[in-house]
Amino acid sequence: MTLLTDRAPAKVNLTLHVLGRRPADGYHVLESLVAFAGTADRLTLRAGDTLSLTVSGPTAGPAGPDADNLVIRAARKLEAKVPGLKLGAFHLVKRLPVAAGIGGGSSDAAAALRLLACLNGLRLDDPAMVEAARETGADVPVCLDPRGRMMRGAGEDVGPALNFPALPAVLINPGVPVPTAPVFKALGLTVGQTLPGAYHPEIPADQTGDTLIAALGPARNDLEGPALTVAPVIGECLSALRGQKSRLARMSGSGATVFGLFEDRHAAVAAAKRLRAAHPGWWIAPTFLR
Repeated sequence: MTLLTDRAPAKVNLTLHVLGRRPADGYHVLESLVAFAGTADRLTLRAGDTLSLTVSGPTAGPAGPDADNLVIRAARKLEAKVPGLKLGAFHLVKRLPVAAGIGGGSSDAAAALRLLACLNGLRLDDPAMVEAARETGADVPVCLDPRGRMMRGAGEDVGPALNFPALPAVLINPGVPVPTAPVFKALGLTVGQTLPGAYHPEIPADQTGDTLIAALGPARNDLEGPALTVAPVIGECLSALRGQKSRLARMSGSGATVFGLFEDRHAAVAAAKRLRAAHPGWWIAPTFLR
């Protein structure tokens, strides 16, 4: 029987500007430069007549019941659009923290769509694939082809791949789940309101590590302040990264995961080792972002 495997990498928001809330539907309008980490979940698909999902791995417990898992939701969305879609049994090895601001569930769902596309001979840009991704969740479209790019709107506007160089980084999650809704509520925007602030810097396709980090410096994550009111430990994580002389430390998504960018891989690995010794209860991963 056919067995297919794919990675579901952590999605990291290098920037996240909130522009306001749309009058028509109340969704928050975002502008975000997204990168993907070497750290990932793993998803397999064994072709068969019945759609199912099993989950294992160090963070399998908080992943939730199968019926609520985005892998199954994505598969059902695609099945509704492609008559006779071949399905099968998924197995997810969950390594990424849950409710962590790094799109673990969204990346898992995108990996499920990629595996089904492979099994059924569909292109990633097939309209059924794109629509299934959008209907599954706001972050799923940008995860469908996991390469650094801009995303805008409520996640539906995905820009071209920027192919910037790999950035040595350390990811930290303090083990405190931070649901997205309370963070946006703490931001306090009403429907139709705009959020003042500097425009997002232009990110050209051809960048060196130095020029990219320089461009990221004036940008921000507008959800960082609200998230700190929900989970103050995020501030401790950021301080810990800055204490390791990271070139840039910022929160990803709505938290609680933060990232630090470092000069090279050796510096990132060494910083992660020191941080693990000082904070054994935190999830800490040296990686690359690209």
